[in-house]
Amino acid sequence: MENQNLKYLSDQIKTKAKELGFYACGISKAAYLPEDADRLSKWLQEGKHAEMKYMENHFEKRTDPCKLLENAKSVISVLFNYYPEKQLPEKNNYKISKYAYGTDYHFVLKRKLKDLIAFINTEAPNISARAFVDSAPVLDRAWAARSGLGWIGKNTCLITKEQGSYFFIGEIITNLELDYDKKAVPNHCGGCTRCIDSCPTNALEPYNLDANKCISNWTIEYKGEELPEKFKNKFNDWIFGCDICQDVCPWNRLSESHNEPAFKLSDHVLKFTKSDWEELNKERFTELFKRSPIKRAGFEGLKRNIIFLNNNSNS
Repeated sequence: MENQNLKYLSDQIKTKAKELGFYACGISKAAYLPEDADRLSKWLQEGKHAEMKYMENHFEKRTDPCKLLENAKSVISVLFNYYPEKQLPEKNNYKISKYAYGTDYHFVLKRKLKDLIAFINTEAPNISARAFVDSAPVLDRAWAARSGLGWIGKNTCLITKEQGSYFFIGEIITNLELDYDKKAVPNHCGGCTRCIDSCPTNALEPYNLDANKCISNWTIEYKGEELPEKFKNKFNDWIFGCDICQDVCPWNRLSESHNEPAFKLSDHVLKFTKSDWEELNKERFTELFKRSPIKRAGFEGLKRNIIFLNNNSNS
């Protein structure tokens, strides 16, 4: 395909991505990622993935998209804003990560990515393409950075200069050759260490997260019956996930609220107080969170987290 046609098709894909609600779209050449492979290998060897044992699986696929799709030529990366217009009231309340306010993003983004693949097929019939949203072995932040959508910050999140880091990331890997975005976004973290300084469990070093100390890991991934006493009085009322390292990031002062109905906080949960969370039963939990990311922690996990916070505050 001629360069002019490659550019035209790539621009058409980016335009369609925005029509589907994606904040940004970038395209990079599918290839092995040696630096990211080294970094991931070291992180795993040091055991910093904690409960996320699935990170040990499919190492070659994580670092080489050609292992996920035969004859892969391009990785299309997209960002989807999830910064909410309304947040849980802080007074007399527990905290859940903003990404978990609405419907599980896997469902929403996967549907939109499939629509984008359908569009690509109308422009370039008979191509092969696969959509990925976090649940498959893809280094999403690395690909997003590689395609010029942002830089990976000291808090290990992908950050955009225009609107911070409250984004979901998705990818389409395809055997279609496209026009690649080669201009990387410079790192704009500078000398700032607010994310590192603000983490109550000291889980962060510059560009490195130790999940063994991360509140998100303990409140979501950990399946044990009791949380470690060493974290007593350090969870700051978080019962599902944690946004501290993003909330304090200066770039997130630029965050604008999304307009995706599926990600809005339900009116029921918006009115919750601590007592509502504490009195939640399994039936009500299933009713309120049946399509929510909070299902990952499960009813028992959420109740365990609440009990841990209460025991700490009462001791």
